[in-house]
Amino acid sequence: MHQRLSRRSFLKIGTLGVAGLSLPQLLQAEAAAGIRSSHKSVILIYLVGGPPHQDMFDLKPNAPQEFAGPWRPIATNVTGVQICEAFPRLARLMDKLVIVRSLVGNQSDHDAIQVFNGHHPRKPTPSGGWPQLGSAVGRIQGPVDRATPPFISLCYTCTHGPYNEPGPGFLGASLAPFRPMGPSRDDMVLRGVTMDRLADRRTLLRGFDSLRRDIDATGAAAGMDHFTEQAFGLLTSSRLVEALDLSREDPRVVARYGTGNPRIFMDDNGAPRVPQSLLMARRLIEAGARVVTLNYSKWDWHGGANNSIFKREWEDFPVFDQCVSALVADLHQRGLDEDCTVVIMGEFGRTPRISGQVGRDHWPQVNCALLAGGGMRTGQVIGATDRIAGEAVARPVTFGELYATLYRNLGIDVNQTTLQDLNGRPQYLVEDYARPLRELS
Repeated sequence: MHQRLSRRSFLKIGTLGVAGLSLPQLLQAEAAAGIRSSHKSVILIYLVGGPPHQDMFDLKPNAPQEFAGPWRPIATNVTGVQICEAFPRLARLMDKLVIVRSLVGNQSDHDAIQVFNGHHPRKPTPSGGWPQLGSAVGRIQGPVDRATPPFISLCYTCTHGPYNEPGPGFLGASLAPFRPMGPSRDDMVLRGVTMDRLADRRTLLRGFDSLRRDIDATGAAAGMDHFTEQAFGLLTSSRLVEALDLSREDPRVVARYGTGNPRIFMDDNGAPRVPQSLLMARRLIEAGARVVTLNYSKWDWHGGANNSIFKREWEDFPVFDQCVSALVADLHQRGLDEDCTVVIMGEFGRTPRISGQVGRDHWPQVNCALLAGGGMRTGQVIGATDRIAGEAVARPVTFGELYATLYRNLGIDVNQTTLQDLNGRPQYLVEDYARPLRELS
């Protein structure tokens, strides 16, 4: 019976019998033996506007009705853990999930900064600003494959500026995410240019780049050089283009995730409800990306005429249940659950008391996060809130701890790794010397 070889055992055999193979030959032989290389990665899903934690993963059915709302909890496949009845698929996958019910230190405004870099926007910030997770990882680890950027953003542009990703901060433009959404996707083709002509153009551009660097005193040329090289890499490899083409995916898999229309926004300043973004994120991870970010739907439900929070939840919860459960199951089925971490969160929680407009307002005192994969010890809940889901009463978790966990899962030691800011000072990656969540090891 055929037994699958590990990379280590294959290399040991190679030293005995096939010494002298070139690297391309070795990689070809590995592929023939069914050995697939892997890399650590993160998919970060931003729920724009702040999701209602007490209606999703921290229900309080025994609280007074003005706090509890209409949803009932259901049992999951982990004894003693309950979540909202609108999430039956996720309930069946709870053994593959981690719920953090006690995320504290949240910002109070609609701003994506803390979600994307783990730093509170009201705390001291180095000149240039903190870099996003993907930008930091790109600087520290670089690309897995030269044809695939280490950091890819699938985020749709929101008309409310603070909802958008904050960018690479003090790391500079060369560490900004690659954004294949919208018009830039049309540029990822050669349009009749042969490979020989492309090589000639690269040589010519390098000559201009040399002159530009000589006369540039701002440092912007270095960033432009990076983008030029990245563009040539993308044009000369079909790997990324193919990953972005969902028509290459099994239609049954696409159906499991569900689909949405990116041209239709749920609100005039939110993100569209596009489940297929989660599938595209998985495909990009397989293509070599280290960090993929995406924004999903609009969760700022204050209520109002024909817009009660519970009406919106009835519309959004089932779609969320379908696409997130499909992603988690997909990662396990494809053997990616040990290497790829999924984290889902918004910028804050929502008020325990339901407003007169039948909504819930901003609530920075406590927030909720959902985690999966990454080789973590799943099937558990971390932390607890009081009887109305208003305050953390057990195991408060900070953004520093959450981000330290993401870095740890990527193979980066936050206690030993620093980034140099614009003033030449070393900056640690997370706040307050935080350590990874011990419960997940």
